[in-house]
Amino acid sequence: MESLLILGSIAAALMLGAMSPGPTFIYVAKNSIAISRRHGLFTALGTGTGAAIFGLLAVLGLQAILLAVPSAYFALKICGGLYLLFLAYKIVKHAKAPIQTNLAHGQQMSLRRAFTTGLITQLSNPKIAIVLASIFTALLPKEIPTYFYVVLPILCFFIDAGWCSLVAVALSAEKPRQAYIKFKAVFDRIAGAVMTVLGLKLIFGMK
Repeated sequence: MESLLILGSIAAALMLGAMSPGPTFIYVAKNSIAISRRHGLFTALGTGTGAAIFGLLAVLGLQAILLAVPSAYFALKICGGLYLLFLAYKIVKHAKAPIQTNLAHGQQMSLRRAFTTGLITQLSNPKIAIVLASIFTALLPKEIPTYFYVVLPILCFFIDAGWCSLVAVALSAEKPRQAYIKFKAVFDRIAGAVMTVLGLKLIFGMK
């Protein structure tokens, strides 16, 4: 019973984190609206896999390593921030492209690439590992049950992928797609601007 309460508390904290808008939300939303629901769902599976990897690293003690070696954490932040800026550039670059051209380009994106993009976008932010480690440190018992090393990454996957899948299904519906077609340039520029801010925040550590 105590283990279930602990897992429930962790799940609630993870859900709140997953629901916070960030780079993964933007990319899942964009792939769902601009390309297809399947692409959005595979992007969501990629972000969930990234969350599971961070969950495993967090429970294994990555936080201590990153805090003990600031240069490693700094390098990961720079690389992640630059990747987000690259995604922002690509989004803004195609903001004025007609939706037909954009879809034709998008249809060339394989589901595997959609998954990989979601995975890399999730892994671009090493702060997630720190946040997960903080949650685990606060809620886990001093002696961690062995099976938690398996359960926690799986929990991270299903919560993150589940939420992003809901986003993909909702935003790939007809009305959101029609709104995107009508205001594509505006939506893309806003998405690019938000992605740019997130990339710069990751690099420079802005609050």
